[in-house]
Amino acid sequence: MGQTDEMNPHCLAASNATEPWKMKNKLKEIPGSITAPKGFQTSAVFCDIKRLGTGKGSQKGNKRDLALIVSEVPAAVAGMFTTNQVCAAPVKVCIQRAKGGRAQALVVNSGNANACTGKQGLADAREMVSFTEHALDLPKGSVLVGSTGRIGVAMPMDNVRAGIVEAATLLGTGAEHAARAAEAIMTSDTKPKQIAIEFTLGGKTVRIGGICKGAGMIQPGMSGTGVRPPALPRALHATMLCFITTDAAIEAKALQAALQEAVAHSFNRITVDGDMSTNDTVLVLANGLAENPLVVGDEVTSLKSKKGKVRDPSHRLLRDFDSFQSALTHVCLELAKKIVRDGEGVHRVVTVRVNGAKNIHDADAAARAVANSALVKTSWHGGDPNWGRIIDAIGYSPATVVEEKIGIGYGAPGSRKILWSLKRGQPTKATFKQLCRAVAPKEFELHINLNLGRASAVMYAADLTEEYVDFNKGDVSDPTTLGG
Repeated sequence: MGQTDEMNPHCLAASNATEPWKMKNKLKEIPGSITAPKGFQTSAVFCDIKRLGTGKGSQKGNKRDLALIVSEVPAAVAGMFTTNQVCAAPVKVCIQRAKGGRAQALVVNSGNANACTGKQGLADAREMVSFTEHALDLPKGSVLVGSTGRIGVAMPMDNVRAGIVEAATLLGTGAEHAARAAEAIMTSDTKPKQIAIEFTLGGKTVRIGGICKGAGMIQPGMSGTGVRPPALPRALHATMLCFITTDAAIEAKALQAALQEAVAHSFNRITVDGDMSTNDTVLVLANGLAENPLVVGDEVTSLKSKKGKVRDPSHRLLRDFDSFQSALTHVCLELAKKIVRDGEGVHRVVTVRVNGAKNIHDADAAARAVANSALVKTSWHGGDPNWGRIIDAIGYSPATVVEEKIGIGYGAPGSRKILWSLKRGQPTKATFKQLCRAVAPKEFELHINLNLGRASAVMYAADLTEEYVDFNKGDVSDPTTLGG
């Protein structure tokens, strides 16, 4: 790669600190995604939810547009939801229902977000869950709901009801059933996104499977309550949805803690266009059929100090929780990266790593400023190693920076070799040709060292292309060209 530097030990430690969830846990990828764990069934149908003339996203012929995901037994549930102050009806319903910590099924549709639809939209979301409970003969309060598509359009409930009835008769446990569900939640996605893994937990084989969707309107900033804590990005973030199943035996409180950490290192670390959706949702169902020793939330919490330090790292509960945590984070991160790679018009994916910040807020602010800069993103698309645009974005971010200390470099994914274009605020001897080669691959890493502290952050970002603009600009004389 030409002139290179080994990342210095300080930077390497900081880089590893951005991924504390990585544990020594053997994970085996397996087929089946959401039907891989024991006791889960799914189905998907086409019921024509998307109305003619309501824009792009699901105009792929008779693409399946409604899915059911069902556990054979009641399951612990955890959720993370959009912190957009304009929140879709299905998110409002899920936030309330997830508080109970138990659920048994999900109903999900594409083609209509059921957002900004007022009292009728909320009534429709509630009817979707109650109608599904009736169709599946499940207890009241045991079904959750997710929606994605165009904002501000009323749900065609006759079609939805017909779809739920049909889907209830088609439930199955095969990998093909899971693949159909992954297709049903797609909008502007070009490919389905799914994964499943198995690992050992408490001496038992445990499986986690997931599907997700998302390609545009992507910069999630989710919380467990839908309320934006100060630590989350202030900038608002088509919708990303993720549904995860596991046969692990884990209490709802511990499941929520694990999901919150997993999302913090995955979905809340991606951006395609810097826009937060009204519908972003991640839901996990854990039915316990793997029969591992139950992971109990209160006991895990009591084994940790208020500062988050582990009092007894050898304790079985902590070992099991950490093993589950790392596996869940792996699933979430792999799905999150699939979203970025399939972003609308995306040609290049860039991992932005900021090290040496005074605190985590500064590291995050600098990373997001660079990852969302239109000028930086267009230069990535053109293969231009324009560090001037990068340092400009760092400078206008809220982060504390000192021009004379900033370093900017490029490297291959996972490599410790970095080609520095800037060190201590000054250009290096790296040639323009060398730098162009460093940013030519479809995926590369951008390393930023502020040299002011030990805090670090990472963002998984995409370039900005002509295709993205063409896809989203639409033509007002042709409603079918308008985006969601």
